[in-house]
Amino acid sequence: MRAIVQRDFGGPEVLKIEEAPLPEPGAGEVRVRVEAAGIHAVDTDIRRGDGPPSMPRPVLPMTPGREVAGVIEAVGPDVDTSLMAARVVAHVGFRSGGYAEFALAPVASLHLIPDEVSSSQAVAAIGTGRTAQLMWENAPARAEDVVIVPGASGGLGSQLVQLSSAVGATVVALYGGEAKRATVEQLGPADPRFIALDSTDEAWPERMTSLLGERQPSLLYDGVGGAVGRAALETLGRGARIVIIGWASGAPVRIDTDDLVGRSLTVMVPLGRPPADLRALESRALAAVAARQVDPPVDEYPLERAAEAHAAIEQRRQRGKVVLVTPR
Repeated sequence: MRAIVQRDFGGPEVLKIEEAPLPEPGAGEVRVRVEAAGIHAVDTDIRRGDGPPSMPRPVLPMTPGREVAGVIEAVGPDVDTSLMAARVVAHVGFRSGGYAEFALAPVASLHLIPDEVSSSQAVAAIGTGRTAQLMWENAPARAEDVVIVPGASGGLGSQLVQLSSAVGATVVALYGGEAKRATVEQLGPADPRFIALDSTDEAWPERMTSLLGERQPSLLYDGVGGAVGRAALETLGRGARIVIIGWASGAPVRIDTDDLVGRSLTVMVPLGRPPADLRALESRALAAVAARQVDPPVDEYPLERAAEAHAAIEQRRQRGKVVLVTPR
């Protein structure tokens, strides 16, 4: 089979397509013919050898990829054979192996893919979607909220925009540059409750204020951080909520005591959930896609272009969830 093999830590160029042995499922495992493999921003950190402390440094050589969707074509000796030919999606965790034509997944990690959900959409739900559901669980938007979503063109931001719009909230969707505008504008309803603004324009807060009138933002879903996250924070009204899940810009948003006390802000950082909770979030994310509450945009690359896909994430050129696809 063809697989992406990483033999050194470094830049995207270390991800190379090679012929690799077909993996054999052991006890409690299945082999999936991969149709889509998700790429997450943290995968680029792992590739460089700079993954978060909660993730063990991988032993090289390895095949990256923690999110896979496809069809089961072999099962382990103790696995129910009725699973054969089932369409499934799984987050395989630290074992990785998803950037390949075939990958192993524990039975306990599998979710059946609803008929109306594509493999690429399923991958967008199983990792990025569960993160969106985690942020939503901690601070769900309400119809009366004005919600700011930095990075709205990305895999995470796009889902938070759609979840917020679905409950009738006013959504300020921030995108980073003209090339991403069309992706964001397709996410929201054509009414005054949906505002798409270019965050590379330093005057975006003033433009937002002129459009909102006397209303002030009351909820910030921040996965970008840096200057954009800080500018968004400064526009929040008294009693607003902030949910922080990361900092794609490379620096976390700066928050000090004056921000919290002066405006009674509430800050949540919902990380480190146990596996049982994560599985429930995955199920909710898949259900949201099946119900068309969320229609995640995906940025697809062929398997052999994994290095290019990683570079797009690092240079923040992606539009939606970045996914590697293999021909059926």
